[in-house]
Amino acid sequence: MVDQSTLRTYARRIEAELRGNILPFWMRHAIDRERGGFYGEISNDLRMDRDAPRGALLTSRILWTYSAAYRRYGDPAYREMADRAYEDLIARFWDETYSGLYWAIDADRQPVNTRKQIYGQAFGIYSLSEYCLATGSEPALERAVALFGDIEANSYDPHRGGYLEAFTRQWTLEEDLRLSEVDLNEAKSMNTHLHVLEAYASLMRAWTSPELARKQRALLRVIVERIVDPATYHTRPFFDQRWNPKSDRISYGHDIEASWLLVDAARGLHDEALLDATEALAVRMAQATLSEALDQDGGLLYEAGPEGITDTRKEWWPQAETVVGALNAYQLTSEPSFLEAALRSWDFIASHLVDQEHGEWFRCVSRDREVDSQEPKVSFWKGPYHNARACMEAIARLESL
Repeated sequence: MVDQSTLRTYARRIEAELRGNILPFWMRHAIDRERGGFYGEISNDLRMDRDAPRGALLTSRILWTYSAAYRRYGDPAYREMADRAYEDLIARFWDETYSGLYWAIDADRQPVNTRKQIYGQAFGIYSLSEYCLATGSEPALERAVALFGDIEANSYDPHRGGYLEAFTRQWTLEEDLRLSEVDLNEAKSMNTHLHVLEAYASLMRAWTSPELARKQRALLRVIVERIVDPATYHTRPFFDQRWNPKSDRISYGHDIEASWLLVDAARGLHDEALLDATEALAVRMAQATLSEALDQDGGLLYEAGPEGITDTRKEWWPQAETVVGALNAYQLTSEPSFLEAALRSWDFIASHLVDQEHGEWFRCVSRDREVDSQEPKVSFWKGPYHNARACMEAIARLESL
């Protein structure tokens, strides 16, 4: 029997973190009131780098976060923040000539990297559709639908399925397809496909389209059949265009995140047989990740290879996804070990990642729980999306229990 008072206590703790720390931090520190939009980088101890470039990714993640928060709580301050992010995304990152979102702008708000990374277009869809759901904005929905059209017209591989990684401003295939310097220059990746799936699931909640549903079903099948390894229940990170795997690296954060995003996508397709199969797979994925990478202190280790664990860092976003993925597995199975993992993960976050002095979460701690103070609090890659979303998901799931 689940202890109801424990669940209520955790739900209250998580909501206090969301509304008392994460959401106020970004409203207080991230807004650039002189030049508009947001700062591109803020150090761990709150020093602003006013010359840092900024990506559409950061604005999209702020837009999604405050749209979702406004939809849940109705707080006008969240709506104001979402409106600011929407205006910033469209005014500074939208390509009015060729459509799509630029990858980055410089400190003077001019495009400095005009490539069309599909990962970035997916986050545009994700955030714009959530903004539409929160505010009823038809222009935002029109932009999200346009990005869906851009991805399908340019990135979709009609011969082998899935999506190619990156394009020029004019939508010709790039030679360097990498999302970041640590990635491989390969045609297809788990990361991009996972976030296109996430984006399409969000768009389906805002827009009814048989074509979108058909594409989402095909994408879900690609991830299940091509990307998830049936022998290990881990995702494989990189592939050539013919779907030959190009890396044996295991990213535990992506695996636990994928486990619940796959279920969310399947639910939107209203196919009971598909949902049952996806839920069974999600449980196996969660079990594989937690059994291999959940440390004794409740933190999730970062990465592994065939020889075992290769990176013991505990970054903020895999910890956030662990809470949601473990709760999702518990809801599907009623297996107490999953609930225990979720609550232990939250305790680890609260004890070691929440910055009690400057606010928000540290980006990373070592296995010995030493903070990497050189990593910025706000950056090209670190926004409020993973931890705020984890809080909102966890609160809703705990309440449902």
